Order: sequence, then C-alpha cells, then structure tokens
Amino acid sequence: MKRKFIIIGCGRIGQRHAKHIDNYAELVAVCDVVKSKSDLISKKYACSSYTNIDEVLKSYVDKVDVVSVCTPNGLHAEHTIKALESGYNVLCEKPMATSIADCGLMIKISEKLNKRIFIVKQNRFNPPISELKRIIDQNILGKIFSVQLSCFWNRNKDYYSNSWKGDAKLDGGTLFTQFSHFIDLLYWMFGDIDEVNAFSENFNHKDSIDFEDTGVVILKFLNGTLGTINYNVNSYQKNMEGSLTVFGEKGTIKVGGQYLNELEYQSIQDYKIENLPQGNTANNYGNYVGSMSNHDKIYENLIDVLDNKAKISTSSFEGMKTVEIIERIYNCMNNESRKV
Repeated sequence: MKRKFIIIGCGRIGQRHAKHIDNYAELVAVCDVVKSKSDLISKKYACSSYTNIDEVLKSYVDKVDVVSVCTPNGLHAEHTIKALESGYNVLCEKPMATSIADCGLMIKISEKLNKRIFIVKQNRFNPPISELKRIIDQNILGKIFSVQLSCFWNRNKDYYSNSWKGDAKLDGGTLFTQFSHFIDLLYWMFGDIDEVNAFSENFNHKDSIDFEDTGVVILKFLNGTLGTINYNVNSYQKNMEGSLTVFGEKGTIKVGGQYLNELEYQSIQDYKIENLPQGNTANNYGNYVGSMSNHDKIYENLIDVLDNKAKISTSSFEGMKTVEIIERIYNCMNNESRKV
C-alpha cells in the first residue's frame, strides 16, 4: 500500500515535492494560503486543495502518513508542530527552523508524540560528496587539517521581488536560504564547531533584503580541524561555484562545480576515486538555479524508514545542528557589527 502525503506550501519547492510524491507514494491534499497555487498542484495530481492548514490537517487524521512542510523558512517550526500535534510524521524542507530554540521544541514534541521528523538535506546524495564522506569515515585521508567551503551564487533583485525571500523573519538570512545545505555537510563530515569568527556585509542588495549578501567565516572544529566559509550571492549574472576542499595528511580533495556536483581535484596517497555515478541535475526555478535535485533520494529513504525501519538519511538532530552552527555564525556577525 502506498504511503499518503499532504503538502503544506505550494510554491516552486512544493511543486517539486508533489512530483516526487506522485512517483513514490500518493498525494492526497495540498494547502497554500494562495488558492491559485494549491489549485495548480491539486489539478495536476488529482488531489484536494485547501487554503487553511488547520482544516487540511483535521480532515486527514489517521488517513495520511506524512505532511511535507514546504512553506517559508520562518514558518517551518509552526507548521511542523501543528502537523505533529495533529498526528502526522513530517518531512520538513531546509532549514529545519530559523532558531535552535524552535528546533529543540520541534524535537521535543516529536519525541513526546512518537512521530518522525525528516529533514531535507539533498546534497548529501551528490555522488562526489557521498564518496568524500566515505573516504573521510574510512580514514583514507588521515587526520583532516583544514577545510574550505566556497559558495558563490547569483541572486538578483528579481529573485527577491514580491517574495518572502529577503525578509528577516520569514527568510532568516543567506546562510539559511541559499547555503544551509553546505553548512550541513560541514557538520556531517567534520563534527561540532568549537570556535567561530565571522564578518558580513550587504554590498549589492540594500533595497531588497534585510540581511547580508556576503559573508566570511573562520571555524575551529572540536577535533582541531580549521575551516573557512566564503560566500556571497553577488556572482555576476550567474552562479559561479559551490565547492568544498579538504586538506588531510594523506590527501587533498576538491568537490566543486556550481553545486558540489563535480570532483575537481584529487591527490590521495595510494588511492584514486574513479567511476563516480552520474548525479541528478540542479533544481531549475526558471530565472535561477538552486542545489542539486536529489529529492527522489529523500523520499526513497523516508518510505524505507517508515516501511522497513531503515536508517534515516538526515535526522532532526542533524537538522538542528545545522541551525545551531548558522545561529552561532550570525551571532558572531552581529557582535562584530556593533563594534566601534
């Protein structure tokens, strides 16, 4: 029997979720405060359309397995908690929330009600990233000395026009909306952060966003590894690069391309990465391109967890750790901005 889903939030990412749900399960209902958006998906996939989240959640108790939360970042916690308290498991888009306090509350409620929270972190499934994780876990690179994360994308004023993106409360910041997938990989591969130093500036989006468009971050991990993050959304006209470079005692690897989708460099003692499978294409949203489209892997794992008690690909705890690191970076940036 196919698992049944509800989607809350019917924007572009909600449409992408609908496509994958239709491939792997059954989409029963969709909900968006803008009726035309929910109607668009409901007509395409022959499901019910709602504009009130309380109404749709009340209508399918004990009939639907999972609610996919695809609303703006600042509403993830509220909508996830509503779904949990109504009796559903939840698949929450990135970021899990925009504060660690909200993440903690989401986890507390899910555990109390014995419900699952799945977090979308699709870049973990990029073939060169999966291979890099395996190599690190098997100690093939030996001790990791330092890592460099580079995120150079383009988000022009049209991207933020008439949108929740760029709003401090609903968006949260560039690290939350554009680059939380990248921060997730740092924790996934290298563990907890010990020290942070960071600087930020809004150079080119002063009239369109409430926060930074550029950031420089220095990290020290608990295991002693040093790291840097250099990011912006000012790459001229188009996305330039999304890369992760790792320097270890037995090798150096760079995964790059625009979306962490290409093995650009390797020099490893007595080892060579070969024959990586072809990855999925990037998410194409018309006027801009986002991270790799691996939502099929997310849904495959979710259903495998529910049906066969498989290991979850990204737990709610890991989702919370990403938010914790971003929150620490922003707290550091805010402190620096107040210095005279």
